[in-house]
Amino acid sequence: MHQYKGRMILHTGSMFSGKTSSLERDLKRFAIANYKTIAFKPKIDSRYSKTEIVSHDLNKYTAILVNDSEEIYDYVIENNPQVIGVDEIQFLKDRPEELIKNLGKILSLGITIVIAGLDMDYLAKPFELVKELMPLADYVNKHHAVCKKCGSDAWVSHRKVKGQSRLVLGAEEEYEPLCRSCYIKALEEDKINLNQEKFL
Repeated sequence: MHQYKGRMILHTGSMFSGKTSSLERDLKRFAIANYKTIAFKPKIDSRYSKTEIVSHDLNKYTAILVNDSEEIYDYVIENNPQVIGVDEIQFLKDRPEELIKNLGKILSLGITIVIAGLDMDYLAKPFELVKELMPLADYVNKHHAVCKKCGSDAWVSHRKVKGQSRLVLGAEEEYEPLCRSCYIKALEEDKINLNQEKFL
């Protein structure tokens, strides 16, 4: 088996940073090397396709829809892959301890796990599932988009549309990658605009 047998590879960062593209690239490389690969994505994520992992640059990889890591584990037991990929892992309906337990069982079978997930939400608060996986992963790749305001490395995904829900699926119409400085300025502008709307 390859040098990544029983290892976890995590791709994280803001939106538009290349996480999903990196996951797809890893899976395709394993497939080219004749390893049996299976990809999964949360059922909630149907932005581009219900049967494929699709990056923002529209690269595609066939995927199985799941609700949580228990479904991933059951599918793995039935189909015996050598490598699995999980995109947008922050959207799985797991508690961190459940995710860690099930992924641990998969790793103990000598299966390689490649994961992509957002590290923070639009308020710059860590997603719990990704936060718990980072110290447990064998390889962590922090990806950076380009800040839409100044062109430096982006730090977080700023939500451009209104809404208090933490999970709002979207793309460039709803979100923009910003560096820390531009993000702070954008939050200040959001507050000013909100206060102005109250008096209209």
